[in-house]
Amino acid sequence: MEPKVFGIGFHKTGTTSLGAALRVLGYRVTGPNGVHRTGMNTEMAMATALELLPKFDAFQDNPWAMLFREMDREAPGSKFVMTVRPDEEWLRSVVGHFGPRSTPMREWIYGAGLGSPIGHEDLYLERYRRHNREVLEHFSDRPNDLLVMDITRGDGWDVLCPFLGLDVPSQAFPHANAASARSSAGLLRRARWRVRWATRRLRR
Repeated sequence: MEPKVFGIGFHKTGTTSLGAALRVLGYRVTGPNGVHRTGMNTEMAMATALELLPKFDAFQDNPWAMLFREMDREAPGSKFVMTVRPDEEWLRSVVGHFGPRSTPMREWIYGAGLGSPIGHEDLYLERYRRHNREVLEHFSDRPNDLLVMDITRGDGWDVLCPFLGLDVPSQAFPHANAASARSSAGLLRRARWRVRWATRRLRR
């Protein structure tokens, strides 16, 4: 059986791009999972993980980042990819993307009442840094099992494929969910809305 692959970087570190890349490489990918499940906690996350573990080859985003130790135990021989980005850049992305919105998943990760990053920026940053330290410590004597990728700085097939023992695909490395793409899409939606609004006005 081929080793399973776990993306264990925090959200907004290129997790969507990693998932897309793993699909290109032929993996059956799942994640994020259970983001809006009421009362999310470690026990519930583990139950979800154990249910999905035999059904997929690769796992990305939450709750997988929070379960890297458990998955290392449950699926020995697996490969782990921790996506990262510079701390302050990560924080700006998290605040800009999540804003005032909360989810049970983020309350589990950051603490009760901390589902939104607004007003809790220092706590979010500390938790992000702590996660990255803990992952590095866990795999400190097993460098062949962990890959640290900064997709925002250009890491792509050149580091991922050798780590997984696979050939580099002919297509470009996917960059999904990029802020620039979302901004362009938003501008396009607003432009279309203005055209529809102006058209309705002319028809009155």
